[in-house]
This record gives sequence, C-alpha cells and structure tokens, in this order.
Amino acid sequence: MLSAVPMKRPLIVVLNGPNLNMLGLRQPDIYGAATLDDVEQLCLQAAERLDVTIDFRQTNGEGELVSWVQECRGRASGIVINPAAYGHTSIALLDALLAVELPVIEVHMSNIHRREAFRHHTYVSQAARGVICGLGIRGYAHALQAVADMIEDEG
Repeated sequence: MLSAVPMKRPLIVVLNGPNLNMLGLRQPDIYGAATLDDVEQLCLQAAERLDVTIDFRQTNGEGELVSWVQECRGRASGIVINPAAYGHTSIALLDALLAVELPVIEVHMSNIHRREAFRHHTYVSQAARGVICGLGIRGYAHALQAVADMIEDEG
C-alpha cells in the first residue's frame, strides 16, 4: 500500500520596502488605517486559502531589500513586492528581481497613477509580470493569488 507523501507547499516571499512599517500612522488619507501587522494577517489568511507558505518581511534599507530578493533564488517559488519609494528609484532592485528569474507581482496600496508624476514610473514593473495598485491592502491578496496561479501554471 502506498502512503501519501505530503507535498511541500510553495513559498512566496512577500517583501515590503521603506516606510511601510508606518502604515496606519503615515498619511492614512492615502494608505488607510490598516497597519503592517494587518497586511501580514491578510497575507497569512490568503496563503492558507491558496495552500502556499509565505515569508513576510519589511525593511527600510535598499541593500537589505536587494539581499532578500537575491536569497529567493533557489528558495522561493515567487515574490510579491511592495517596493514603496524604491520602486521609483532603485535600478539595483530591478537588477536583483531580474536575476532571480521568479514570478514577481508588484503591489502598491495607492493608485500611483493618480499621484505625483514621479510615482507613475517604477523600475520594478520592468521585472514584474503584473502590477496591482490602488486596492489598498486587498492588493496583497490579489497578488498572492496571481503568483500562486503562475506557480501552478508553470507546475
């Protein structure tokens, strides 16, 4: 009789850039009242529903964010990233995302296209298969769904 071998759940790394640790305090008229802990709980619930595992992180440091992206190669099945301001400025982050060769979805809580002109372009979008913006924290759940679908499709 064959015994069932438990399948390892795919790992999706959820990365958050600068100032997202200030969610709930910083510009609630733009970003809402939810905290980063609320975002993590939403992601954990979505991950359970999607049968994936997440590693949820936040940093204010560009170099640390780049290092975390590099660590994903060979470890993770996909990346959800809210690069925050680094999306608009960091070629290093773009290069790291291109190097890991994983499905990437970029998330922004606000609609960056309805804001200042400098926010309309992101370098990260050149590495991302999709960009979700303007949906508040719900955008993270949609991003996890998209990456989980990509992982399944590439199976």
